[in-house]
Amino acid sequence: MSFSHINKKGNPKMVNVSDKKVTKRTAIARGTMFLGREVVSHFSNDELMTKKGPVFQTAIIAGIQGVKKTSELIPMCHPLLISGVDIDISIVDEESVEVECKVTIEGKTGVEMEALTGVNIACLTIYDMCKSISQEMVIKEVKLIEKTGGKSEIKND
Repeated sequence: MSFSHINKKGNPKMVNVSDKKVTKRTAIARGTMFLGREVVSHFSNDELMTKKGPVFQTAIIAGIQGVKKTSELIPMCHPLLISGVDIDISIVDEESVEVECKVTIEGKTGVEMEALTGVNIACLTIYDMCKSISQEMVIKEVKLIEKTGGKSEIKND
């Protein structure tokens, strides 16, 4: 098996996608974040207001920014013209939340890394905004749930 990001000399390269067809592509990533009862007990109407502002709303905006910056953070990712980003954060139980990020483009390469980055940045923002309450939080099980529109389709849910 060969890696697509390594050239014949063994050096890193960005994959050439110029011969690929433009298709509608989507990716959905999801992550679970343990906050602990202490943090979740401060939520009211599915939101937590801190001195830094509304936690989920801020995390959603940060996640969207993360999606747009993915090619600057991950060296072999192509800069993409993102068509849409939808991030949803929900309380799963008295200790955890779930973050889901769906990214859509019309392009020649997939958006899995963008969706995964969106989830991670949203979770890191939640951590940052809630760390004054507890440092026991854990970001866990961030994974690709679905990928459509390329040569391979994935459904992991």
